[in-house]
Amino acid sequence: MLSTLVKPIVRLSVKQQLILLFLIMITPILILNSYGNYKAEEILKRHVTNAYVELNKQNFAIINRDIDTVNKITTAVIQNPVLQQLNMRGDDTVMERVKRYETIEKLLGSYSQGAERGDGIYYSLYVYDPQNYYFFAPNFPQVKKAGVYFFSKEERPFWFDQVVQQRGRGYLMFMEKLSPQAENLKTLTYVRAVNNIYRGEETIGVLVVTKMEAKIGESLRSISLPDGEIYLTDMENRVLASTTNTTGEVIVLPEGSEAGEPEGTEDIITNDFIYVINNNHAFEQKLVYKVPVKSLLQQQNEMKRVIQYITVAYALFGLIIITYFWRSLMTPLQKLAFFVRKYEPGNRVPETPRRGSNDEVSVLIASTYDMARRLNSLIMYKYQMELKQKESQLQLLYQQINPHLLYNTLESIYWKSSLEGNVESAEMIKELSKLMKISLSRGRELITLEEELEHASAYIKLQQHRYDYVFAVSWNIAPETRSNLIPKITLQPLIENAIIHGVKNMGEDGEIIISSVLEEGRIVITIEDNGYKPVDYNAIAQVLHDDGKNPASGYGIRNIHQRVQLHFGPDYGISYGQRGGGGTAVRVLLPRSESVEELQSRGEDDSVQYTGG
Repeated sequence: MLSTLVKPIVRLSVKQQLILLFLIMITPILILNSYGNYKAEEILKRHVTNAYVELNKQNFAIINRDIDTVNKITTAVIQNPVLQQLNMRGDDTVMERVKRYETIEKLLGSYSQGAERGDGIYYSLYVYDPQNYYFFAPNFPQVKKAGVYFFSKEERPFWFDQVVQQRGRGYLMFMEKLSPQAENLKTLTYVRAVNNIYRGEETIGVLVVTKMEAKIGESLRSISLPDGEIYLTDMENRVLASTTNTTGEVIVLPEGSEAGEPEGTEDIITNDFIYVINNNHAFEQKLVYKVPVKSLLQQQNEMKRVIQYITVAYALFGLIIITYFWRSLMTPLQKLAFFVRKYEPGNRVPETPRRGSNDEVSVLIASTYDMARRLNSLIMYKYQMELKQKESQLQLLYQQINPHLLYNTLESIYWKSSLEGNVESAEMIKELSKLMKISLSRGRELITLEEELEHASAYIKLQQHRYDYVFAVSWNIAPETRSNLIPKITLQPLIENAIIHGVKNMGEDGEIIISSVLEEGRIVITIEDNGYKPVDYNAIAQVLHDDGKNPASGYGIRNIHQRVQLHFGPDYGISYGQRGGGGTAVRVLLPRSESVEELQSRGEDDSVQYTGG
């Protein structure tokens, strides 16, 4: 029975198997979770919202009671006889003003609750004093201080006239600062105009009760909401007091909670929050509860527990399905990944694992192993071809340069023997034998700089005998460079160019300087002449670096440049430039190496090869 069910699944492709697994695992759980959570959330939201509506009403009543208490105190202050005697007519003495000022100061200080602790509310009286009758009193408040303050026309607070127009009705107002000269306070105040009860329309000043956010905040913090926030705002949603540090900010309420709503409490439930808003148009205030829905959903434990049991059952069923797919699909892929990470081109490839099926995974594994084998064959073939190519290039270059040298040498001996006696001819033959001996070098392609310098010296002597050249030759060879390896017949063509194109017709004024130094682990050989003929160095550089196989001119120096690079890599070679003081200088750049083994062990470049015997 089980095999009958498994066979159709095995015939599916990997993609189809993964889709089937996804549908089997996810669909039932999503349906059950969605339905169960939806019903539980709806029930919980409604019950909790109803409870918060009642709590909001009670909380608002407490806040109104606190405001009413402050209102009663301000009424008692306004009715105080000493305060009612305060006038700006100037018909009393300075002493009487001082006594009246001190009495009112003490009265306001006695009503300021918590002044010593720093967490209470403060009662202050602001009086318009255009004639500066109370010059001895302060004209703007300090932070957290109760008392009487007199101000001139220029110091008139922006809120003073607005409060006077309310004709003695007190209300809450948020202020950034109490007066233009006062420090920034950002406090919730209760303001009320003080009218003269004997003269009716005459206004004595304005009572300002500061730090009301502390008193109202106590009432707000007495209510515990799960991760919720409570705001007391005006009708424009500016925060007057809250359980968060947002006093003075404007909060954003959801649609349907505008200021024109009817009196009373309403609730608005959104996807993220539950809002309970109590609108009081008489006081022009709102009490807003904002409770995250997420925190409420944590309370639906019973329903969630049932859903969890169902989820665990489906998870166990899904585990069985995953185990099957893991053994059928993921285990071979893991082995393939291990092989791919471990494999390096050229390493032996093990036998291809067999799975007994012809699905996509089997094809992928077999193709990967076959590709690795083909890559190994290609690497070996490429390596052998590069070796043969470099050997062929070196042999071709040497075959092209040796006849040229031998031809010129034999021609020199011929002409010299015809024109002079045997002594000089014998000397030239001796130098020629040196040239031939070093050129052959027993089949070696790389010789020491000492041997190459001997070859160059023999060539110079032959040329001086041949043409009676009298130019001077200077040798500045650093001892530590004499044993360094260099391709044979490298310096002779460069010296030949210096003679022919530089000092040939200069007589005793001509000079050739041959030097070598060790710089930063590299050997630099320089051949300089003081020739006067102009040289096109850009053309020489183009010949050296031209990729064409048959350059029109400059074959000798191009030959040398290519042989150096074939032996040591593209970082080395020759370059031409102007000599300081006139003439031409050619530099030969070589790596530091005193033996072929040392050169190979350093691995200067992947192109470094040695083909000598």
